[in-house]
Amino acid sequence: MIETGRLILRAFREDDRAPMAAINADPRVNEWLGGPISAVQTDATIERVNAQIAQHGYGFFAAERRADGKLIGMIGLQRVRDELPPAPGVELGWRLTPEAQGTGLATEGAAAVLAWGFANLGLDELIAFTAHNNFRSQAVMRRIGMAHDPARDFDHPVLAEDHPLRRHVVFVAKRPGT
Repeated sequence: MIETGRLILRAFREDDRAPMAAINADPRVNEWLGGPISAVQTDATIERVNAQIAQHGYGFFAAERRADGKLIGMIGLQRVRDELPPAPGVELGWRLTPEAQGTGLATEGAAAVLAWGFANLGLDELIAFTAHNNFRSQAVMRRIGMAHDPARDFDHPVLAEDHPLRRHVVFVAKRPGT
């Protein structure tokens, strides 16, 4: 578990399934991820990330707002899938409900996860990537100290050649002191 001034990042609980399904069903949330995600897909995601947390000690954590205990999304780390060009590596990412977007919570949570990752995983770098035109996520990456690495940008292999989100940009954070 990781705590910040306004967030608790933890494994998902059973009572998180419905709120996370609602977050994933919102087209505004998944505008940059290829569209809404079903409740069945959300359940599978929760099972997968909780298994990753149990096995590796990290994953995409449920992001709970401290002030009211509300689930607002997920923030965390995952191994980059082998079929993606930035692999191998560990990716930092987030997905928040629209009401939490633009409030600094993504930056706060991502910064905490970045620091936790370097303190606990022995990695020399962490990466983040997003569609080339997702400027809000890129701004979060910059605010937490990540730098764009154009040499690692890639075309997402599961998106059609003419898909507007196909081109992805890669940001990198190096372990402090390296």
